[in-house]
Amino acid sequence: MGEKITFFGTHSYDRHLFTEINEKNGFNFDLQYHRSFLDMHNASQTLGAKAVCIFVNDKADRNVLKVLKDNGVELIALRCAGFNNVDLNAASEFGLHVVRVPAYSPYAIAEHVVALILSLNRKTYRAYLRTRDGNFTLNGLMGFDLHGKTAGIIGTGKIARILIRILQGFGMNILAYDIYPDKQYEQEAHIKYVTLNELYANSDIISLNCPLTAQNRHLIDADAISKMKKGVMIINTGRGPLIDSQALVEGLKSGQIGSAGLDVYEDERTYFYQDKSDKVITDDKLSHLLSYNNVLVTSHQAFFTREAMTNIVTTTLQNCKDFFDKGSFDNEVKI
Repeated sequence: MGEKITFFGTHSYDRHLFTEINEKNGFNFDLQYHRSFLDMHNASQTLGAKAVCIFVNDKADRNVLKVLKDNGVELIALRCAGFNNVDLNAASEFGLHVVRVPAYSPYAIAEHVVALILSLNRKTYRAYLRTRDGNFTLNGLMGFDLHGKTAGIIGTGKIARILIRILQGFGMNILAYDIYPDKQYEQEAHIKYVTLNELYANSDIISLNCPLTAQNRHLIDADAISKMKKGVMIINTGRGPLIDSQALVEGLKSGQIGSAGLDVYEDERTYFYQDKSDKVITDDKLSHLLSYNNVLVTSHQAFFTREAMTNIVTTTLQNCKDFFDKGSFDNEVKI
């Protein structure tokens, strides 16, 4: 048996697939699984592990990383693309390397964006619940043609570019914003890079497809919402803190925001990936959002396809193997 890797925040599908591919592909790591999210309460359970594997809602702040370092951990292996939950400065200070899975299936996430758009626009989730009760009326189910409408895409990485192609297939016009606009891509894809204010003012649908950074936290706040088209649809499959949740609630209440599709939520760690059906949701903002019939919340599942999960598992284990065998790797996250 090879080096020990301790996993946090795992579910049955994680454990099954990691165990299967670890054996099938000859990685032969000693995999230790924990259901709980990584934090100061369980960081001590990493003793004896050379690597720790975490996901989006695990917490790897300075205090946690210090415990991991003292326990002999050398590698933080993220089984996701985002790394906003890791204190990279502390990791560097403690000599901990951080790796991630930069691309597992951009198609999965782009397609989920479209699923949210179509479901919100045509109210298929409401129609489903109605017809199951024998209610076949159309009142309140009217949508709009996507053809000819304008989509504002914030961030134009791999996911966004696939999304743009899909939306153009519906006949939509595309406005885009990126802190590093790609002029060649702009010409080739027949889109237009604009300022955020222009995007807000002219988009019927806005999709957030950018990573979370210190600079864009609460990118969508009350001020941004006030600049948007009345009745705009907002889709977030990026990271929850890109949107100020209270501002979103107020925008929905006023009608400035017509609908919202959220696969992520600002304070999701307490709820997402867990069964809370027998509990009272004490997060007032989340409770409000779940109560609105023009809001669709999914549980951070945009990535969740067979292809994506297989790529995540294989790349994560390969990242660990490259580190232990060669001391070099392609997917290191650096400051």
